[in-house]
Amino acid sequence: MRYLIAVILILSLFSCGQQESVSETQSSKEKLCVLETNLGTMVFRFFEEDAPETCKNFQELVQAGYYNGKDFYRVVKGHVIQAGGGGETVPPEFNDNPHLVGTVGLGRTEDIYSGSSEFYICLAPRPHLDGKYTVFGQLIEGLDVLEKIGNVEVDEKWIGPDKKIAVHKPKIPVIIKKASLKTPD
Repeated sequence: MRYLIAVILILSLFSCGQQESVSETQSSKEKLCVLETNLGTMVFRFFEEDAPETCKNFQELVQAGYYNGKDFYRVVKGHVIQAGGGGETVPPEFNDNPHLVGTVGLGRTEDIYSGSSEFYICLAPRPHLDGKYTVFGQLIEGLDVLEKIGNVEVDEKWIGPDKKIAVHKPKIPVIIKKASLKTPD
């Protein structure tokens, strides 16, 4: 399965005209985010030119230790994993980056100005989200960990006045032990 995800990611990058290798797209000043979880480590690069305020906010939260100990409280197989929530909002920075396997985006409510610290990582291509959410990064390492998280057993509950909101909470917590920033080697 992890090979299938890797193939989908590679094909998605080629189909979007992004045929450069990850190392070719990284500048010497670029920062990466390292998410060490109890199921392994994932690394993503930021799209600072496309979402500068979102990247700045996220990086400041990482440096402050905000995500350390937070859990991926929502895991929706074939869709996304989510963590964070709360804090100061940032303006939407919708851009042309597609929602591919490993895309990192800013979570929000129906109010497009409600994005703050909540983020999601796509488990599968989600083109219906393109242009409607702020995409601010892309996973470059740890696809196997993303797949592991996406396959955890969850409790599904429907909440809200009309029971239209699905909550998929992992039965065994998936914890971000440490989030940190680094520059590429």
